[in-house]
Amino acid sequence: MDAVRVALLREVLAGTEWIQATRRFAGSLRASVAPHGGGLLLVGSAEYEPWHLAAHLDDEAAWSGLPELSPTLVRHRVPLGVPAHLSVGLGRLETARRGETLLVVTPEAPGAGLLERVHDARRNGATVLALDAGDRDLGALAHDALTVPALPVPPLPGEPATAGAAAPDDTAEAAGPAAADLDLDTVQHLVSAAAGENSLPAPRRHRRFRDRLSRLADQLTAPPPPRW
Repeated sequence: MDAVRVALLREVLAGTEWIQATRRFAGSLRASVAPHGGGLLLVGSAEYEPWHLAAHLDDEAAWSGLPELSPTLVRHRVPLGVPAHLSVGLGRLETARRGETLLVVTPEAPGAGLLERVHDARRNGATVLALDAGDRDLGALAHDALTVPALPVPPLPGEPATAGAAAPDDTAEAAGPAAADLDLDTVQHLVSAAAGENSLPAPRRHRRFRDRLSRLADQLTAPPPPRW
C-alpha cells in the first residue's frame, strides 16, 4: 500500500480513533529503536509471519532516512535456500539486549514458546511492543501494545447470529478503534506509514465512516506485490 492509498485510508477513517491510535503506537516504535539501525526485531506467531510489515518498514526506513526502522524478521521456521535477511530463526531472540526493540505481531495467541522468549528478551533489557488481538499474557510483557480485535465471522445463510453479537448500527462508529472493523494487515499499513512520518498532522474533522467508505472504496486497490 503506497502513500496515496494510505492517505485515502486515513480519509476513510477520519473521525475514528484509529488514526491517533496507530500514530501513538508508531511513535512508541520510533522512539524505542536504536539510532543506528539493526535494533528492531520483528516476530509473529508460529502460524502468522509478518513479512508484509517487514517489507513496509524497510521501505519507510529508506524513504524517511531512518535506517533504525528497518527490521530483522525473526522466523519460527527458516526454509532452505532463502536469502540471509530472511533466514533469522527464533534463537535471535535469546540474544536480544538493552537498546533493541522486539515487535510482536500476531492475530492469534502467541504460544508458550514465543512468550517465554519474549519474557527473556524483556528481562535482558529489550523493549517489547505488541500489535495483536489483545492476548493477556503478551500484553503483560509489552511496554506498549495496540490491540486489533479479531473481526467476527458472519453466520452462514440461515444460521442465527452468534450470541451476544450486536447488529451493525450507526452508533458503532463512536465506540473506539474496533468500531471501524479494521483487520490486522490494514492496521500494519497505518503503523508503518506513521512510523516514517516526520510530523503528525492534526486529525481531520469527523464525517460518517460508512459514507466515506462507500465513496472511497473503489479507490483502495490491492497492494502491489511485495519485494519480500
